[in-house]
Amino acid sequence: MSVEPQPSPARGLLSADAPPADFSAALAGARHAFFGRQGGVSRGIYASLNAGTGSNDDPDAVKENRRRIAAAFGVDPAYLVGVHQVHSPNAVFIDAPWSGERPHADSLVTTTPGLVISILTADCAPVLFADARTGVIGAAHAGWKGAIGGVLEATIALMRQHGARNIAAAIGPCIHQTSYEVGPEFVARFVEGDPANARFFAPGKADRRHFDLPGFCADRLKAIDVEQIDILPLDTCELVDRFHSNRRAVLQNLGDYGRNCAAITLA
Repeated sequence: MSVEPQPSPARGLLSADAPPADFSAALAGARHAFFGRQGGVSRGIYASLNAGTGSNDDPDAVKENRRRIAAAFGVDPAYLVGVHQVHSPNAVFIDAPWSGERPHADSLVTTTPGLVISILTADCAPVLFADARTGVIGAAHAGWKGAIGGVLEATIALMRQHGARNIAAAIGPCIHQTSYEVGPEFVARFVEGDPANARFFAPGKADRRHFDLPGFCADRLKAIDVEQIDILPLDTCELVDRFHSNRRAVLQNLGDYGRNCAAITLA
């Protein structure tokens, strides 16, 4: 299991004026990007690339930010698709832009070239998947609820249902263990179901613990035979200038926060 991002040719597959982004060599066979907060038009606490339509940002600014993300892949904004994320284990298959309301789910899978499937996060783990040989890709929103609830397993199952065999996964920028302080009730949710989950918690002050979200996600994937897993060592809470962060917004009493966008399409 790889834990260090490597130079990826994916950057060259995006438009020259694409917003800054991070990439994973594990997904070199698919055009993808983990966009942060740089390269957009939003102001204030949302500066600058806020892709979240659910935020209280200026809707026109969000629209322009999303247009820039879509343009990075050379598609119309209508083909930058996502779901109504609800911290669920639900995965859905998509073969065309939604004709009505987005389904309530936290993962998308497609085999359709030209669709850019995306996930929004602000500390939760964005996980992108690809089987370049069979042409199946996926994108999952894995906060702690989704991760423990099975959203990663549901994504892999749906990808395999549509022909995927050798799936690579990249766990993108998210909150990392040093920033993710939790209380005993949080720890109990994990260790009551499986005492072995205690290994994902490091000691903190008093009864506080620090949770390893990307490590937990990687372990869940490894358990279902995903062998190529890349964890990008990028902490959204810590890297103030690079990523939006819900926890940082709460700690600073900002009232709201922007959303990072992770996206992938078939090359």
